[in-house]
Amino acid sequence: MANRTDNSNRCWNGKKPSEGMRLIIATFIGIVIGFFLGISFPTLSLTKINFPSSILPSVDIAYREDETPETSSETLLHTWSSRSPSQGSNSSDAPHWKIWVPSNPRGAEMLTPGIIATESDYYLRRLWGKPEEDVPVKPKYLIAFTVGIGQKVNVDACVKKFSEENFTIVLFHYDGRTTEWDEYEWSKRAIHVSVPKQTKWWYAKRFLHPDIVAPYDYIFIWDEDLGLENFDTEEYIRLIKKHGLEISQPAVESKKKITWEITKRKAKGEVHKQVKEKPGRCNDPHLPPCAAFIEIMAPVFSRDAWRCVWHMIQNDLV
Repeated sequence: MANRTDNSNRCWNGKKPSEGMRLIIATFIGIVIGFFLGISFPTLSLTKINFPSSILPSVDIAYREDETPETSSETLLHTWSSRSPSQGSNSSDAPHWKIWVPSNPRGAEMLTPGIIATESDYYLRRLWGKPEEDVPVKPKYLIAFTVGIGQKVNVDACVKKFSEENFTIVLFHYDGRTTEWDEYEWSKRAIHVSVPKQTKWWYAKRFLHPDIVAPYDYIFIWDEDLGLENFDTEEYIRLIKKHGLEISQPAVESKKKITWEITKRKAKGEVHKQVKEKPGRCNDPHLPPCAAFIEIMAPVFSRDAWRCVWHMIQNDLV
């Protein structure tokens, strides 16, 4: 019996170190796994956090982009002291988190800034392949014509003055006839908007929103019956950039009588901003008809100017 007792004691003493080592190894492995799990999750970044009232008083920390969160100890103390004693814990109220970014567009304040696309464009996209390869060349300018099928030949001649690489072509069809334009190769790349019996400014107000045409440096909104035989697009853009013209229009040169001197091409100088009209026609530039007259045959707007003008266009303007 004595021998058995000694053997059992020896066996017990032999197991004890083994189990202790196993416990240490298991603890170490758990720490390592927990560490890697912790660093594998992205950091949660919230622009404004409201803690449930049952835990902490509501403290709002908001920021605008490129700015640091703003709060103060005075604000925190005031918020804490103003907490009503009746705001006890309520187990039925689920914890809630709110995101609020004042710099986001109206209606999107509760979205994280990283997923918001505030602007768009008229660049055509493919239905296959990688999205970043859809638009190999992004035009810098946009030209829109309000057209009817009767001016098809003249519009074709006008469009050929604008290179495919630099211009997005938009056609507003007031007669509802769009398929007849398919004979022109450029028409297959153009944006066609068809609404019968509307005018240029009706289309512009509804389909040339500043956030849609934001990628374009200049927006051309032209009539369909212009003669552009002597017009040089690249030279014109060079001049408006050189002289910093936010709103401009090519001068008119015609053998026919031109009603207004402001639209007439001058022999001297590259541009003209002021002219003297015929006697009795425009004695005071601040009074009608001069102050009430705007020539809109072929206006060209810079991106910033169009954003301003678009807001001034009334919805009933024809």
